[in-house]
Amino acid sequence: MSNAKELREKLMMKERKGAATFSPETLKEADDFAAGYKTFLDNARTEREAVAYVKKLAEDNGFVPFEQDKQYNPGDRIYIINREKAIGLAVIGKNGTANGVRLAIAHIDSPRIDLKPNPLYQDGGLGLLKSHYYGGIKKYQWTTVPLALHGRVVKLDGTTVDIRLGENDDEECFIITDLLPHLDKEDKPVRKAIDPENMNILIGSYPFDDSDEKDLIALNIMKLLNDRYGITEDDFLSAELNFCPAYKTRDIGFDRSMIGGYGHDDKCCAYPSVMAAIDTKVPDCTCITYLTDKEETGSDGNTGMQSDFLRYFIYDLAKADGNEGYRVLSKSKCLSADVNAAFDPSYASAYEQKNCSYVNEGVVISKYTGHGGKYDTSDASAEFMGEIRAMLERDGVKWQIGELGKVDVGGGGTIAKYVANMNVDVVDLGVAVLNMHAPMEVISKPDLYMAYKAFYGLFN
Repeated sequence: MSNAKELREKLMMKERKGAATFSPETLKEADDFAAGYKTFLDNARTEREAVAYVKKLAEDNGFVPFEQDKQYNPGDRIYIINREKAIGLAVIGKNGTANGVRLAIAHIDSPRIDLKPNPLYQDGGLGLLKSHYYGGIKKYQWTTVPLALHGRVVKLDGTTVDIRLGENDDEECFIITDLLPHLDKEDKPVRKAIDPENMNILIGSYPFDDSDEKDLIALNIMKLLNDRYGITEDDFLSAELNFCPAYKTRDIGFDRSMIGGYGHDDKCCAYPSVMAAIDTKVPDCTCITYLTDKEETGSDGNTGMQSDFLRYFIYDLAKADGNEGYRVLSKSKCLSADVNAAFDPSYASAYEQKNCSYVNEGVVISKYTGHGGKYDTSDASAEFMGEIRAMLERDGVKWQIGELGKVDVGGGGTIAKYVANMNVDVVDLGVAVLNMHAPMEVISKPDLYMAYKAFYGLFN
């Protein structure tokens, strides 16, 4: 070996080798882990569905509801739910909260199409619903895509109706129409190609009868909804109804190395963090996986990360140990489990290739997110970055560093800054995603598995 080669191996960063660095055994483990994840993704389209799925999974693995002021012992497993839209799983450590807690926090909301409060109308012989998109999307990607209806309706008497319609092949689905190319000759920037006020959901075309009453198509649709769910048009005012892509999660590629599905952002971090908590038995420090809502719209609201719900839960755990909550937080460490943009060679000019993330290179550490001159970010300290690097190397977790696009071109927000505001050491760590925020996103199976190993390493 030449002196230069020997010195290069000692001092320089290792060359990217993609999946070639994973052993056959690791690839098999990744494939097995992905099977459970795909089932989760198909059953957790919305935050309510994700919470229900995780609650059942937790209860099947010995987690019980949290009881305030109860004394817990090392190894006890508890969960806490906030308004059916956020959930926390905790495993009590040998040292309780004395040395802080270990946190893995992901979000379970994803970009989608919501309904306006008064959505139903008819025009041109068609029944339609007015929509308001949720989160950052490219609007044109959501037209002509089969959509399924998910959500909850609260009726005037207080009873609730949960709806999930359009996922199965024998069920009706819905669609946002688009203008045919023969009539669409006007040149427009791609982001303005679709007017959001035209993103109306096509839901029917048959009238109730041939009488002279007005809006007979809308009336027929309401009759069908009333017959099936017992709701009236007024009930739309107290409903959360969302339209999500109707197709199932699929393997991608001849080698089936990747997963295509709706909601990878951020459920490909939520599921590994849940499984890390489930597989943790008796850690040194109490560890918590927390799945939050509203990240895609700024983390506001009482189920978002800016709510005090998680803070109060940690305070309760601290109080039971005889500790002050704020002191526990100041000793805590967190992996903000969120995705980054995977390099796409078809759009290489959007990335700075030396500082972006790649498929099959393991989990991505995003030291900071934000935009421009690092606005709206927490920017993890060198000390905490060093600690996480050492942990990943210790546990054989393949990892990479990544920024979200070029300076002044890319950027985005995560919940890390809200965790940092609680005086917690935090850094973003997650999976690289292709097609982020599209109806079908793509991730690598080994990268998903490396995320699980990272969260498990933090807890253990």
